[in-house]
Amino acid sequence: MVTNITNLGRSGLSDWLIQRVSAIILAVYAVFMVLYLLFHPGLDYATWSGLFSQTWMRIFSLLAFISIAAHAWVGLWTVSTDYLKQTGVRFAFQAVVMLAIFVFLVWGVQVLWGA
Repeated sequence: MVTNITNLGRSGLSDWLIQRVSAIILAVYAVFMVLYLLFHPGLDYATWSGLFSQTWMRIFSLLAFISIAAHAWVGLWTVSTDYLKQTGVRFAFQAVVMLAIFVFLVWGVQVLWGA
């Protein structure tokens, strides 16, 4: 039996809820971005930069990044516990995934809030 010491929500219900909430946030973000691109056909750097210089957009983007990280972790944790039965292999896979997600988050914060 696989223990759930490395899952995000510590229970199946929490993980399910994290997946659904993060999916909704990502869907809203994707729809917003598509609509923004459709309503700004002559998009240039100044307009794009102006959008991302606003605090609400940075927070919305950060929320989307955190949602991607949570969604990816819960999904990949579930896949790894279902299909990787050897503890060492599963732990190594989860460690690599966790490192990649952490690097992604740090990089995203740096891009959004950096100078």
